[in-house]
Amino acid sequence: MKNHQYAIADYNLKIVKKELRDLHFLDDSTDEIDNPAELLKTFLLKSFLDQQSLAIRGQKIAGMMASFEENALTFLDKNAPISKIGFYNIALQLLHFEVGEDFLIDNPITKMKTLNLPVANVHDNMNLYDTMTAWYLLLNTHNKYGTTFIDDLASKGYFAQNLSSFKKPLIFNGKTMPVYDTNNLIREVVYVEAAQDNDHDGKLDLLKTEIIRPKESNKNKVPVIFTASPYNQGTNDKDGEQLTHNVNLSLNHKEPNNYSYSDVEYRSKKEKLPEPRPIEGKTRKSEQTLDREQSYTLNDYFLARGFAVVYSAGIGTYESDGFRTTGDNDETLSATAVIEWLNGKRNAFTNKTDNNQIEAYWSNGNIAMSGRSYLGTLQIAAATTGVDGLKTCIAEAAISNWYDYYRENGLVLAPGGFQGEDADVLAAETYSRKQQATEFYKNKNAWEKQLNSITDGQDRDTGNYNEFWDARNYLKNAKNIKADMFLIHGLNDDNVKPKNVEKIWNAIKPLNINKKLILHQGKHIYINAFQSIDFTDMINLWLTYKLLDVDNNANELIPNVLIQDNVKAETWNIFDEWENPDDVKTLHPSNNNELTDEFDHGRKEFKDQLSVNDFEKYCLDYKQWRDDLVLDYENNPLTNNRVIFKTTPAKEDFTIDGKVKISLNASSTKNYGMLSCMLVDYGEAYRLTESPKNLGHRINEGYLWREDSLREFKMQNKKTPYKEIAEGHINMQNRKNSYHVDDMKANEFYDMELELQPTFYHVPADHQLGLIIFATDFENTIRGNQDLKYRISLAETDIKLPILKQ
Repeated sequence: MKNHQYAIADYNLKIVKKELRDLHFLDDSTDEIDNPAELLKTFLLKSFLDQQSLAIRGQKIAGMMASFEENALTFLDKNAPISKIGFYNIALQLLHFEVGEDFLIDNPITKMKTLNLPVANVHDNMNLYDTMTAWYLLLNTHNKYGTTFIDDLASKGYFAQNLSSFKKPLIFNGKTMPVYDTNNLIREVVYVEAAQDNDHDGKLDLLKTEIIRPKESNKNKVPVIFTASPYNQGTNDKDGEQLTHNVNLSLNHKEPNNYSYSDVEYRSKKEKLPEPRPIEGKTRKSEQTLDREQSYTLNDYFLARGFAVVYSAGIGTYESDGFRTTGDNDETLSATAVIEWLNGKRNAFTNKTDNNQIEAYWSNGNIAMSGRSYLGTLQIAAATTGVDGLKTCIAEAAISNWYDYYRENGLVLAPGGFQGEDADVLAAETYSRKQQATEFYKNKNAWEKQLNSITDGQDRDTGNYNEFWDARNYLKNAKNIKADMFLIHGLNDDNVKPKNVEKIWNAIKPLNINKKLILHQGKHIYINAFQSIDFTDMINLWLTYKLLDVDNNANELIPNVLIQDNVKAETWNIFDEWENPDDVKTLHPSNNNELTDEFDHGRKEFKDQLSVNDFEKYCLDYKQWRDDLVLDYENNPLTNNRVIFKTTPAKEDFTIDGKVKISLNASSTKNYGMLSCMLVDYGEAYRLTESPKNLGHRINEGYLWREDSLREFKMQNKKTPYKEIAEGHINMQNRKNSYHVDDMKANEFYDMELELQPTFYHVPADHQLGLIIFATDFENTIRGNQDLKYRISLAETDIKLPILKQ
């Protein structure tokens, strides 16, 4: 284990004394103690909460070793000065590290530093104030199982033993503590009236909104975490499967055009909206409750800390009005409507018929949004409106432009893992409104019309950027963002690809907002239960500042850019910026399949068509296709279906920081064609697992509350020969951009530029970089298995690598 903690706030002795008193470690009785050993013993006795008698608590203390010669109880009962070594021997055991298994009893401080755990700057023979300071820091230190010592104590009932005696909210080291009773939460449902009539029934749409909040919010206003999740009310998986598009289709010649952006720009059409519902009564009491919501463990964590959590699935979902639209302004409006209600600027009702108004009287008006994927995407959408009350977004794996999710450079492209999905498929899957029988039959024809309009608008025939996609491009309005942005994304996410976070990150750079970026080595995952990083603590620090206005230095403490290393396990590095290389290295392909500094003349050729058996095999087995594409071996079916160029082995480590750019000069034997490029790290090495490994430990989100599984990327138990770094695809007729279509003739050479997905990749010494050029990507593009041959002119082809020196 190697730990990284960025959310430990600055402190001094004055803060230590005050906050230990707030936590009840210091009280009137400890004020009488003048011996550090007795004080530490008192702290320990307060910590063993599941032991009801002093004798049993003493027995627990005696079960720990302070040195080879003494157990902790004997060590403390001498009332002698506390040695720093003795303190940290005890500390490591409190953090669940085992003597003999995890550390040696004579060298705890070295072990603390090896584990990257903080060590207090105190005397070797600790005095009373040293003891307080070291204990304070220990409470903030992560244990073996990825939580702070104080959170570990809380999960065992430290605060629950006398909840009413603690301040609410309780702030410790700049973060909120779990002092709210999660067994006594208020659960209610309201219907927010949005400024839209998406289903054109002559009434403003009502949106079912689910609220979970602490009982104390009836008297004291609380901050809100809002998750807009179209999946929250259920999905229609069968509908999605039936609508999934066939991708075994031929690529065809596209009619050339001379479009500029103005030809595809979306222009909103102002429609006269129905009048708001008349308010016929007001109440503070809801009429509907909920049982077990589709929760997110980060939200669960904050429920124990006094935050309200709100879920709304939006238009076209179960018990809400409207239709699904997959990412356009109607879905944005349904998210901002809830925020406006939480901020006191919109109406909501207790049911859909009586017009009985209910206010969010319990909300302090400060709202954060949370969630991953579609849930993160709607955060970006809402933020670009500049809606009041939205203070920050914790956007994980979020789409910033839907074209970059379903298309690329004039090609239909699948999100990883979902070949054949498109905007219409996603709309059908999330249209849970139909699960109510009356709604299904009443709206059947209107919904089919809406779904057909999405199918037509998405245009799978050309793959071009058009008005439909421009309406789903949030980057155009990024300048309106007022909320502070905390972005998290996987560098290996093949679903919501990294260009989505890279583009919104660059778009918000000039804005006068606070912004943070975490890039991890995962795919499409959450990282809030990782062992090696205090992600949840960072979000706690962040939200305590943003929503509770606690001056905890969060903006300065949390790194601007935090990136997980792909070579060293459990390693995170701080940077001022992403895409900030020291140099751009240009390499050229050669006739002998090398990438070198020198130009080479000549041409390389590859085909696209495969035997029927090989084609059908790869359609079912993407991993086999990828291995065969990348590796050379005898009788490889793909030997003639790609060209591979490699560098010489690297003399020293270096990092690729940003977008790799490929300049291509190529031809096709038809008047159409597509090219794909993949950058590969070649070298036998132990690499991180593709998915984080479950470490077999449950993290408690509070006392007798929900749990999460501790996870971490670990090194694989065997070496692998390669790792894909990044890839990109282009329709050869979209050489200028994704909406301008150029003409193309068979066997003529054309220049084009292709950017691969942005990355941050540590290349070890002795490894080789490989550039693979091919056509059909079985996992992502359409698959026509056409009789096409491609030629690459070497002298006019190169690769530009943004290099950051180690």
